[in-house]
Amino acid sequence: MFGFLKRKVREVKSPVDGQVITLESVDDEVFSQKMAGDGVAIIPVSNIFSAPIDGVVSKIFSTNHAYSIKSKKDLEVMVHIGLDTVSLEGKGFERLVQEGDSVKSGDDIIRVDLNYIREHAKDIITPIIISDESDVRDIDTMYGVVKSKDVIMEVH
Repeated sequence: MFGFLKRKVREVKSPVDGQVITLESVDDEVFSQKMAGDGVAIIPVSNIFSAPIDGVVSKIFSTNHAYSIKSKKDLEVMVHIGLDTVSLEGKGFERLVQEGDSVKSGDDIIRVDLNYIREHAKDIITPIIISDESDVRDIDTMYGVVKSKDVIMEVH
C-alpha cells in the first residue's frame, strides 16, 4: 500500500577478482566480530581494486591500504586491502584517485602489488564493510568466486 516508503535495494559490487568468504572467517577480531561494520571478505587474485558503489571517495588512508566510497544517499562502503597492511607504510599500493573524487562502480581506485603484500603483511584477505553510519536494515551476501563488478551484497 505504501510502496513509496520502501527503500530500494542497493547493490554492492566486488572491487576485485577473487573468492568471497564470510566476514566471520577473517583472522582479525575487528572484522570477524563486525566491530567496524557488517559485510564480506574477498581473497583477491587481481591487482586493481575498484569502487564497489557509485559515489564520492570519502576516505583514502595515507598508506593507501583502505578506502571508503559514500553514495549520494545513505550508504558508505569501506574496502580494507589485506590485514595489518598499514604497517607497510604505503609500499605495494598505488593511489589512482583522490579523496573527494566522484566515481562510478567499477572505477579503479588502488593498484597493488599482491606478491609484495602476500610476503610482507599478515594476509591479503580484503574485508568489504558497510559502515555503521549507513542506513541498513538487512544485507544479503553472495559467496563464491567473483569477478570485479559482480554483485556481492544487496543492502536493504
